[in-house]
Amino acid sequence: MNGSFQFLTRTKWWAVPLIWLPVVCWCLNTSIQMGHTVPEVALMVVAGIFIWTLVEYVLHRYLFHIDTKSYWTNTAHYLLHGCHHKHPMDGLRLVFPPTAAAILCYPFWNFVKLFTTTTTTPGVFGGGLLGYVIYDCTHYYLHHAQPSSDPAKYLKKYHLNHHFRIQNKGFGITSTLWDHVFGTLPSTKTADKSS
Repeated sequence: MNGSFQFLTRTKWWAVPLIWLPVVCWCLNTSIQMGHTVPEVALMVVAGIFIWTLVEYVLHRYLFHIDTKSYWTNTAHYLLHGCHHKHPMDGLRLVFPPTAAAILCYPFWNFVKLFTTTTTTPGVFGGGLLGYVIYDCTHYYLHHAQPSSDPAKYLKKYHLNHHFRIQNKGFGITSTLWDHVFGTLPSTKTADKSS
């Protein structure tokens, strides 16, 4: 791969919470400053995290696992996700680079605005951004930790099954919810064989 793009695919895991948690706090504080109570903002956070789980699934299934045909789309795919599948234990390729995440914030903000009010948009967006931070930290953990109990042990088995056995199923990272909903849950037999 072209060395000038190499930096775009490599990120230390701790950069994600370091960069994005202050933004999450700013968003939540903005909704509070606009007149919402802490319990109301907490509900916005839950809604945002729920929305994030769907975005996580859709991105992973339809963008990160897209069929590509040309040199440029192959290169873009490799930069987005292919390098992660080629090097699944590379600790610098397990979280989404902040530059790419920042670019995706704009459409995510506009998506959230479609069904929120002016005062709830920051809180729901902040919840979604918190969901993203949880997703990236969970993804790193699933690749590098040795969890001994559920749900982390189950999620690790589930995710590594996606990497090493059946890449066209199991697109959820932080949850299997949307794999259940959209019928992309790997069969129990396949998941059991990977343990």
